Amino acid sequence: MFAAGVDPGNDVNAAAGALLIPTRFVWPYGGRRVLLSGSFARWSEHIPMSPVEGCPTVFQVVCNLTPGFHQYKFFVDGEWRHDERQAFVTGKYGTVNTVLISKKPDSSATVPSVDTPTNRMNVDVDEHMIQQMDVSQRVPEADIDVSRHRISLFLSAHTAYELLPDSGKVTALDINLPVKQAFHILYEQGFPVAPLWDSYQGQFVGMLSAMDFILILRELASHVSNLTEEELETHTIAAWKEGKQQLCRPDDRQGRQLGKGLIHAGPYDSLKDVSLKILQNDVATVPIIHSPSADGSFPQLLHLASLSGILKCVCRQFRHSAGTLPILNQPVSAFRLGTWVPKIGENNERPLAMLRPNSPLSSVLSLLVQAQVSSIPIVDHNDSLLDIYCRSDITALAKDRAYAQYHIDDMSVQQALQLGQDAGSQFGVFNGLRCQMCLRSDSLQKVMERLANPGVRRVIIVEAGSKRVEGIISLSDMFRFLLGVG
Repeated sequence: MFAAGVDPGNDVNAAAGALLIPTRFVWPYGGRRVLLSGSFARWSEHIPMSPVEGCPTVFQVVCNLTPGFHQYKFFVDGEWRHDERQAFVTGKYGTVNTVLISKKPDSSATVPSVDTPTNRMNVDVDEHMIQQMDVSQRVPEADIDVSRHRISLFLSAHTAYELLPDSGKVTALDINLPVKQAFHILYEQGFPVAPLWDSYQGQFVGMLSAMDFILILRELASHVSNLTEEELETHTIAAWKEGKQQLCRPDDRQGRQLGKGLIHAGPYDSLKDVSLKILQNDVATVPIIHSPSADGSFPQLLHLASLSGILKCVCRQFRHSAGTLPILNQPVSAFRLGTWVPKIGENNERPLAMLRPNSPLSSVLSLLVQAQVSSIPIVDHNDSLLDIYCRSDITALAKDRAYAQYHIDDMSVQQALQLGQDAGSQFGVFNGLRCQMCLRSDSLQKVMERLANPGVRRVIIVEAGSKRVEGIISLSDMFRFLLGVG
């Protein structure tokens, strides 16, 4: 997963927006009031820093910086200070600390004209203080290995058949159905994805998801689109799937998936095999299909398996026997798990993608496609969490042909979310179920329980009090960690 940090506060879209890297600054030496100033704020703005929960002598703030060389210093209780343990130079503004922000990881990057032999970036201090805050040192590898082994044994001993609910419904769509009608059905039924049935072949042939609708809307908004709004009324799913590959670059992950055919599982496949199938094929769900005939004819669609359903089984199994999994009670920040705001001087191949409420809808759709993620946090100017835009929110535009009344470049993310709320979309409403939050000090078990809720794909890690976004942990992140796969 890769997503560039876009600053939509100035109405920037994904194509033209400058790359901004969320960067954490830390003052670990106490004080009553600590402010940050620097070249990135033209030395004219004093940015308040907040004490870290549980560690009142440590102050921190996260700023979005452009790649390049920056200078900064701290204003502590009315006195200008610099951190002597970090790289610093003497210049126009006196003695100041320095930091070099790289767009991509570059182990050869150095800070020029450094006057101290201890040329360490703030990441060292930050890691130490965060370990104190979480009261967690590195979790022993033996504990991780034992926990992974026991989870693997459990998943291997149970089958997809156990995921089937006592009651419920599964909807499949005929490939000859018009695309517009298909997405209206997804919206009305509250399904983010549905299997596709080819009556001529007598088998299931693929999946239709919210991502398909996103690609369609982006094609309609482009100047090179061959698909008109009128054609969308009669354009069949089969015709869309046939032309979809032309929208994807040959090296695009989504383009590579098109030739694979339907990814599915059988009812007696182990939960571990189903989990690996989802992870290895980068899909959100796999249909559980059973055929009573040896030749595979007359297939029956039993269920749609997802990682959240499998994780719920894991949580249920170990909820009252947490002692058998040593890692469950450890704070989630103690593990290399998920995507986090980079610490100062730290390069991150997977910077967080966050957007402002007034960003154009086209920006969030571009990030969802390019980063291949399921949702994007919507934050204020302090990067505090306001809402979250999910792929499935796009289905609200199918209601009463709203996609024909709005242009994705003219509609803001806030307006799109409000449209979902006004339409009563169960996906478009900001609520406690869809947008799950945790603290970095919360246990791994708590994060697992949150991710096991139906419809939840990611947990947002926020700072206590301010709700400033600190990291994101997805279902796939969790399963790759629990199963020990890359």
